[in-house]
Amino acid sequence: MTYTSNFETTQVQLNKPILTPYSTGEAVKELQQLLKHWQCYFAKIDGIFGPQTTAALNCFEYWMFLAEDGIVHENTWRCLYKGAPVDMPLLKKGSRGELVEKIQERLLWSGFFESAITGYFGIVTENAIHTLQEDTGLVPDGIVGDRTWFELSKIREYGC
Repeated sequence: MTYTSNFETTQVQLNKPILTPYSTGEAVKELQQLLKHWQCYFAKIDGIFGPQTTAALNCFEYWMFLAEDGIVHENTWRCLYKGAPVDMPLLKKGSRGELVEKIQERLLWSGFFESAITGYFGIVTENAIHTLQEDTGLVPDGIVGDRTWFELSKIREYGC
């Protein structure tokens, strides 16, 4: 199995099954192998979607800005293969909402953002994104597009 983190990949349908806790079988083994590859699963590959798989999946969902529901959907599979968030909106100055809060939280952990988490993408957030982009070799435009989502997903909180 080959895994890449190619954020230039076009959208593809993987036709993978939806997995939920207590699922079993080869698809769960594949899930566990992918989670292990992305360094969030450290248990035995046994094909049983138990508590350790659920915990690893929840961390992965969090890192990829997915709903933390413990269910492996099509977008979860796509993120697992890509190693990056998929189908994320373009966010820029003036954007608002939960995703902006999540971005501000990541930027705060990484030291790029030193302000209150408000859910509003203002000048402080734009400047933090600009700095992140410069530090990671991206075009520093202050806009959160695919490549910036990828860099944000690499910012990891300890304990997850």
